[in-house]
Amino acid sequence: MKLLNPVLPPHTVRAARLQAVVLDWAGTTVDFGSLAPVYTLQKVFAQAGLALSDAQARRDMGLPKKEHIRAILSSPAVDDVWRTRHGHAANDADVEELYHQFIPLQLACLAERSALIPGVLEAVQNFRKRGLKIGSTTGYTRAMLDVLLEQSAQAGYVPDCSLAPEDVGAGRPHPFMLYEIVVRLRVYPMPAIVKFGDTPADIQEGLNAGCWAVGVAGTGNGIGLAREEFAKLPAHERRARLEQSRTELQSTGAHFVIDTLADAGAVLDEIDLRLRSQPAIG
Repeated sequence: MKLLNPVLPPHTVRAARLQAVVLDWAGTTVDFGSLAPVYTLQKVFAQAGLALSDAQARRDMGLPKKEHIRAILSSPAVDDVWRTRHGHAANDADVEELYHQFIPLQLACLAERSALIPGVLEAVQNFRKRGLKIGSTTGYTRAMLDVLLEQSAQAGYVPDCSLAPEDVGAGRPHPFMLYEIVVRLRVYPMPAIVKFGDTPADIQEGLNAGCWAVGVAGTGNGIGLAREEFAKLPAHERRARLEQSRTELQSTGAHFVIDTLADAGAVLDEIDLRLRSQPAIG
């Protein structure tokens, strides 16, 4: 397994081995293609008179949802249409109104689009066999996360600790959810933790916390299609989407990029090897 980012997490306390993994939700563990947030964002913006493209909805995926809406509105193309439709640049009141409309629509959508991605249960079982604790972070609200937790528990996936941005005061790319997971799970130091996710915001969250950051390229935002739709694409189109997704995560600074969580074992082996061979700094 090739290390993509040579800048390893700094640490003054030696991490003898991995202690925990922290997993994203949509596009990493549930909702292949990360479709639920895109569907809801497009519906909300359509109600405001804007036809939001997939690319526009996905550009800032992984951020807390209010900040995601704000980021969409700040893009030049959306800003131009908003000014034409509404006679002014989008302001905080507009963000709040769109977010207010987003919440119930997303809650309803999650009930239909939160199936576990194939291979996740097996990956989680392997994490447990390694003695790893399992945390999760998200850009969804706590109420939305609770829906995912309930449905995932029925399917057999139960993280040890799951946090939303409002639980700690800020979401990605800030590292605060990861810091709180460290406290609650009693794992230390930060390089003993691996953050997995399918968006640049996930990678930035892990890097900012001083964790290992591993991109998941083949099941989420970079693919942007349901599993069945992706499988029906011609082989060259599947390869192109996958390569573009890998490149985006690598360019964000991921230490490793894998296609699915089912591929995580080799990465964890490599990280454990590096931890054992790395002396502490300071």
